Amino acid sequence: MDPVAFSIFGIDIMWYGVLISTGVLLGVLVALRECKRVGFKEEDLLDFLLFAIPAGIIGARAYYVIFSWDFYSQNLDQIINIRNGGLAIHGGLIAGAIVSIIFCTKRKINVWQILDIVIPSVALGQAIGRWGNFINQEAYGGPTNLPWGILVDGVKVHPTFLYESIIDLCVFVFLMWFRKNKRQNQGEVFALYLVFYSIGRFFVEGLRTDSLMFLNMRVAQLISLGLILLGIIIFMYLKKKENK
Repeated sequence: MDPVAFSIFGIDIMWYGVLISTGVLLGVLVALRECKRVGFKEEDLLDFLLFAIPAGIIGARAYYVIFSWDFYSQNLDQIINIRNGGLAIHGGLIAGAIVSIIFCTKRKINVWQILDIVIPSVALGQAIGRWGNFINQEAYGGPTNLPWGILVDGVKVHPTFLYESIIDLCVFVFLMWFRKNKRQNQGEVFALYLVFYSIGRFFVEGLRTDSLMFLNMRVAQLISLGLILLGIIIFMYLKKKENK
């Protein structure tokens, strides 16, 4: 599939960017709806997103570049070129968490509340954005004979972008159900995202052939294990705090 969606004044607009932008837009709308439900100021959310979204993109790119430095050290002009991919969600999550803490400290807002409001939107954005990987023919797995395999360079491979997209969508649906139908402490929705997304990502990453590596280990799997543990710790801490 042609990675170029359309052109404006001779500038190619890539499907990768279109899909990510669509995911961001829908995510913002979902988060604004949640603001109305819980009585959170929409102005505070929009102000937060003005910082968090750019920071997330920069963090996602920086993470990818750092763990692909062998290539980028020889191609410095490509560091800021994200038109053909090269964004790592873990880097975006780290940057977003840092911005959340700083912003909420300055505004005197409960950081757990704002994280609970935006994190289902992150999962939704991921589910949509992963299809940009399909169009770019990246983030796929090893050879397979399964009927849903896709052809890449004449080889039938695991559509790991699809696996993760389905996982992200399921996480989004679950988090939306949980925060609407279950009594919870602020921060629990965020903690559950860390656990369930990371479990799915750990197994999907094991199938991929283009994983970022560090000391012969898949970086995303190491980060996923850490986030699973962190999510469990946060969830248990919040439950224990409730019972005091």
